[in-house]
Amino acid sequence: MALIVQKYGGTSVGSVERIGAVADRVIRTCRAGHDVVVVVSAMSGETNRLLDLAKQLQARPNERELDALVSTGEQVTTALLSMALLQRGQDARSYTGAQVKITTNSAFNKARIQSIDTQAVMGDLAAGRVVVVAGFQGVNEKGDITTLGRGGSDTSAVAIAAALNADECQIYTDVDGVYTTDPRVEPRARRLDRITFEEMLEMASSGSKVLQIRSVEFAGKYNVPLRVLSSFSDGAGTLITMEDDVVEQAVISGIAFNRDEAQLTVKGVPDSPGIAYAILGPVAEANIEVDMILQNMGADNTTDFTFTVQHVDYEKTLDIVRVQAEALGAREVSGNPKIVKVSVVGVGMRSHAGIAAKMFKVLADEKINIRMISTSEIKISVVVDDKYLELAVRTLHDAFELDAPSALIG
Repeated sequence: MALIVQKYGGTSVGSVERIGAVADRVIRTCRAGHDVVVVVSAMSGETNRLLDLAKQLQARPNERELDALVSTGEQVTTALLSMALLQRGQDARSYTGAQVKITTNSAFNKARIQSIDTQAVMGDLAAGRVVVVAGFQGVNEKGDITTLGRGGSDTSAVAIAAALNADECQIYTDVDGVYTTDPRVEPRARRLDRITFEEMLEMASSGSKVLQIRSVEFAGKYNVPLRVLSSFSDGAGTLITMEDDVVEQAVISGIAFNRDEAQLTVKGVPDSPGIAYAILGPVAEANIEVDMILQNMGADNTTDFTFTVQHVDYEKTLDIVRVQAEALGAREVSGNPKIVKVSVVGVGMRSHAGIAAKMFKVLADEKINIRMISTSEIKISVVVDDKYLELAVRTLHDAFELDAPSALIG
């Protein structure tokens, strides 16, 4: 017998019929002899509907009241799924985040989990019940309802699995696992049997939308085995686990890309201490996240400073940087919103030389100009013009033979 935490996203519980299908799947897991805790999202489209209602009444909704509102979407799903289970003869009980006592900080709309009281959940499991918990939410120390941000139900599930010391946390989505890249861009993309936490984190931070980044961080920190599965078909999915659990590592496990980036460049900045902070300090104060950064030394004691931000922040960042550039006496400020970031990821890079050179040659052969480069121990990212996205991904996927079948993918 194992303790399994299963999470179902909005599309998986998007209708009464789909909730019934989830109930059938949960019961099959119970009949296999396992204890089951289910974490659910709101029904597909419900959170957006609630946000629209709020904005009809208040242009910038009060954050506390907004959390109280949008958290109700998950509460509806928990009750409906519990009813579906009871109708099928499986004892079940629903809980909101507050009823479980998932305690968070007070950062409304983007709260972080601090502790989880497992007493009530463990009592229900011991009594043979399926426990259905509302994802995406908790309460602060004052008892105010908080939410964890978009995709927060993944984090809820992983945190509950960690608190319960579950054997596995299964994330059910509308895809049947983690692929070597997005199959909509490269039809030959292959589902991975296994991938490490570290690789999945790099994939998620580089644009892969399968799992929320915070959930992967949480799973890696507490060593909670994660499995990505489809709600609509049977299969083994993809297991996300520690590197030590994988016998052999593939050199490259996947290719991620991010369309949601824009590039800004400040040219002719005086080469003196504190320049980077002078440019990026005001950007950070505006709560704008910077991704890649490149600084080039010029021959005239000046520097060119280039960085990327999310596309939605592009215009705002450009305004901030122009003010700073004028104060610093920079020669020119330019921007390019038509870029993409393409990344190759794999823990096998640690023991294989020449990956970067191969990547750059492949792109050069296709006449794809690289605008920026960043690297980590297991990732190489490049910025290229957005018109080359599909060509870059498909060419790299082919060059690193990611469509080749393998029983040992890391």
